[in-house]
Amino acid sequence: MSTHRRTATITGALFILAAITSMAGLLQYSPILDHPDYTVAGPAQAGRVAAGALLEVICAFSVIGISITVFPVLRRYRQGFALGYVCFRLLEATVILVGVISLLSVVTLHQDFARTPDADSSAYLAVGRALVAVHDWTFLVGPNLALAPSTLMMAWFLYRTRAVPRFVALLGVVGGPLIFVSATLVLFGAYQQISTWGALCALPVFAYEMTLAGWLLVKGFAAPEPAPTAAPAPAPEPAPTAAPALAPALAPEPALAAPDARRGEPADR
Repeated sequence: MSTHRRTATITGALFILAAITSMAGLLQYSPILDHPDYTVAGPAQAGRVAAGALLEVICAFSVIGISITVFPVLRRYRQGFALGYVCFRLLEATVILVGVISLLSVVTLHQDFARTPDADSSAYLAVGRALVAVHDWTFLVGPNLALAPSTLMMAWFLYRTRAVPRFVALLGVVGGPLIFVSATLVLFGAYQQISTWGALCALPVFAYEMTLAGWLLVKGFAAPEPAPTAAPAPAPEPAPTAAPALAPALAPEPALAAPDARRGEPADR
């Protein structure tokens, strides 16, 4: 297997791994997310929450891995373009990890409250709810606001270079801006992120990532189209050569002295 083909296979596998671990991790968090008073009265289930945290850590690492494998491919198109993609992916992974830490902190608060008989339940409850809110905001900022530009950048690259079929890239070109608009509406309270509208707006990006992953696993990246080469410039015409200079005219020979008119007499007496 060539390096180019191996890169495509790893990238496709990481896209699938990131999607699976993200959804599975969210389901494991239900003891905290479904009980607003989890810190003081919710079910313990620390192991389940820890499993969700581990899944989200794997998701974050998968996102970082995607940026590493895609960077050499994007760099052939434009260096700054590739660096921008990596930066947005790293931002997404960082925000995801912040959300993981916040929910693990809620579990710690729950355990600490259970061990402290005289603890102020209202204080624990307020801090626990604040930490859950941190996770909710990271879930909006990371997998939505930060994901949108990286999705659009890679999809645009794929569309321009035809590295995958254009209908696959077009899903990302449409889905990236759409999920950004949806996250902005959620930010301003138009609707909840986990809602019908939120799911509909996220569907194109999900379809793009899964279709792209399947294509990369089966076919890989197509060879980029060669850039059109300019026609060779015509050879310059040789400069006209100057006519050779004529040889200088011969100087007239000096006239011979006329002989004396009278023969036999010297000219000078």
